[in-house]
Amino acid sequence: MNKVVLITGGSSGIGKSVGEYLTAKGFVVYGTSRNPEKITNHPFKLVALDVNVEQSILNAVAEVIKAEGKLDILINNAGMGITGPIEDTPTDEMRKVFDTNFFGAIDVMKAVLPQMRKQQSGLIINVTSIAGYMGLPFRGIYSATKGALELVTEAVRMEVKNFGIQVTNVAPGDFATNIASGRYHTPVFENSAYKKVYQENLDLMDAHVNAGSNPMEMAVAIYKIINTSQPKVHYKVGDFMQKFSIVLKRILPDKIYEKLLMNHYKL
Repeated sequence: MNKVVLITGGSSGIGKSVGEYLTAKGFVVYGTSRNPEKITNHPFKLVALDVNVEQSILNAVAEVIKAEGKLDILINNAGMGITGPIEDTPTDEMRKVFDTNFFGAIDVMKAVLPQMRKQQSGLIINVTSIAGYMGLPFRGIYSATKGALELVTEAVRMEVKNFGIQVTNVAPGDFATNIASGRYHTPVFENSAYKKVYQENLDLMDAHVNAGSNPMEMAVAIYKIINTSQPKVHYKVGDFMQKFSIVLKRILPDKIYEKLLMNHYKL
């Protein structure tokens, strides 16, 4: 029987690319969207799911299991971005991003684990970010949500291993998706102490996404992970310098690495 895959945030961007690729490889793919009825001519099935509503998650997972009788792979991809100086960013907006990127991902894992335990098999792939390996100026909250999910992945991986369930994460760099348009952008306030440098960096961040890699690279990487008998704890997908930045953080003294980041962000 073909493996059944559930991809959160499967209506666009990385999630859509991964779903298309896996469908072409013969997987039974379900993506999720908060409003699937608004999306036409999608290349694979979509079910309604809002990662911020627990019952919505439970309903979506139950729908897939009822239709297919099993659930082999969860790709926890749904997420949102946020930019802004910490001082200027509303705390309520920070909480919303944590609810989506961190607690939402956890709730989806909690929803699929009973079925995977019953099967004594399953694979969970949490999509994090290379930004989760470092505190990036004006993206500190986004970095924090993804870094937190990396650590939870390490923990739950050990907790469920004896049930035959594998857990890993894949951290993408900049990919050409619509994440920039869906971000919460803290406004560039006229009276802000960060006005000039934040505006410059906002333009830089959006340019990096627009010039990012083809999200199909993530699809290929995830397909390889699925076909690995013993997945690693962490995977990174991106250009050389993005991945090398993680290596530099490990080997350089903190203040030197900080100086490199400050120079990059013109701080």
